[in-house]
Amino acid sequence: MQANRFIYSSKHIFSPGFDLAIPKASDLFQSSHRDEALSRNLPTQAERILDAPDLLDDYYLNLLDWSSLDSLGVALDNTIYAWTNGEVREVVSSPITITSLAWMPGTHCLAVGDTEADLTLYDIQAGKKIRVIHAHTDRISSLSWKGSILSSGSRDSTIVHHDMRAKHFQMQSKGHFQEVCGLKWSDRYLASGGNDNHLNIWEIGYSTPTYSFHDHTAAVKALAWCPYTAGVLASGGGSADQTIRLWDVAKGNCIKTINTGSQVCALEWSKHDTELLSAHGFADNQLTVWKYPCMQKLGDIKGHTARVLYLAQNPEGDQVVSAGADETIRFWKIFEKRGKNRSMDLKFSCR
Repeated sequence: MQANRFIYSSKHIFSPGFDLAIPKASDLFQSSHRDEALSRNLPTQAERILDAPDLLDDYYLNLLDWSSLDSLGVALDNTIYAWTNGEVREVVSSPITITSLAWMPGTHCLAVGDTEADLTLYDIQAGKKIRVIHAHTDRISSLSWKGSILSSGSRDSTIVHHDMRAKHFQMQSKGHFQEVCGLKWSDRYLASGGNDNHLNIWEIGYSTPTYSFHDHTAAVKALAWCPYTAGVLASGGGSADQTIRLWDVAKGNCIKTINTGSQVCALEWSKHDTELLSAHGFADNQLTVWKYPCMQKLGDIKGHTARVLYLAQNPEGDQVVSAGADETIRFWKIFEKRGKNRSMDLKFSCR
């Protein structure tokens, strides 16, 4: 990835969202009000496009993450680049193909998984390797942080939890039968998705899942915890499934199912409005915006010419980045801040 290969577009079309009061999870999906047609302006093209040669076209990997300190990391084969304040630099060069990465919240520490089952921690600011951990027997496909706890999912079907405050503390969780391609922590729960089509919900300290959902009919990679309603999780299934499902984890049941018509590769909630963004594969390779909680489709955003494998957003939540099998990274103004003088009752947000 070289700076002179970047393409810039000054197109800037967006519609602002608004900040919300956070409610409790209760009967949001039981409203008797008829949903009216919802729509809003969406961008017609990316604000910026970066060339990303050697971005692996592998549905099961997780090669993009935006840190809480505003650094975007992307793995291109065996090299990781960081995009910070409009500048790109190479931060990790490995002899082994990289299969996952995740920033530790509030730090410059980057966790990196690879095809040889090694988990390596780097201090990107200091430019040095901190630690190498050997806990899996196959490639590490997914990573998620909860404070100082790093959870790693592998093609060996296990999840291993590493406490970075201790040198050798590890705990293994077994609940999948194939590759663990999706991991996402909330304040209380860990959601894991696998190539066995299973979605598991774990509580910290337990080696077996609290819930195991088998409703998806393809691999479950796309996972995102709702920031507006505690305990609500969005999950997306692969090409044989094509659904987004919303789950009430506290009650252990599915509360909404949406057939999207294409492979669901990634999910990202807006931080400022009751909206969910999904990334898709064949045939349109689009981004789709949904209104929560009714999950009415607000529109599609097109630009990628191959499936959109990864999504991330900046700490402010006003910029989304997508990375696709077309070997491009695209920056979008999809979610936008509005002043804090307005809130909304989620129960009536789709009327």
